[in-house]
Amino acid sequence: MKRALALLGFGICAGFSHFPAGAADPAKGQSIANKICAACHGADGNSPTPANPKLAGQIPEYLQKQLADFKPAAGKKAERENPIMGGMVSTLSVEDIRDVAAYYAAQQAKPGALKERDALAFGRKIWRGGDASKGLPACAACHGANGAGLPAQYPRLAGQYAEYTEAQLKAFRSGERRNDANRMMQAIAAKMGDPEIRAVADYIAGLR
Repeated sequence: MKRALALLGFGICAGFSHFPAGAADPAKGQSIANKICAACHGADGNSPTPANPKLAGQIPEYLQKQLADFKPAAGKKAERENPIMGGMVSTLSVEDIRDVAAYYAAQQAKPGALKERDALAFGRKIWRGGDASKGLPACAACHGANGAGLPAQYPRLAGQYAEYTEAQLKAFRSGERRNDANRMMQAIAAKMGDPEIRAVADYIAGLR
């Protein structure tokens, strides 16, 4: 169950769904989040466990897309097939999703921590410069030097649990996760071995 719930928060360069224009209602979003999301992701979006991603401070368009991707549309399979998250969002309207995303985006993300000091230099190298020999781009090119992301284009990663980031990169690499625009993250993750994934995931956890 924890693994299933963990599939919410990470979609590097995933592309964003278009939602109707209109002012979001964070107060309504908080009420919905308290009923549906808080048990796994924390009342303020700072998940208490590495199995589930931190949502606090995330770019709202990114959260909207991920929530929407769990919902099947017009007889088609969901972009992200997951029975637990599919059930969680099944009753949410487009407006509900927008409000929840606005609420979590407005919360203060708690900083993470680097754990593997021995991998610091390796993770930093990949984050800042990639690996030209493999055609692996720098993570910072899309997500920024400090991991803050780029609003409406690329999500925030700074401070995310290393365990969660590692799991998502491996899911992109295996094709288990496929809701990235133009297969961008799948192509990137395919060029990364386990040591590279672990190092960059740990480096991301320490970014702030």
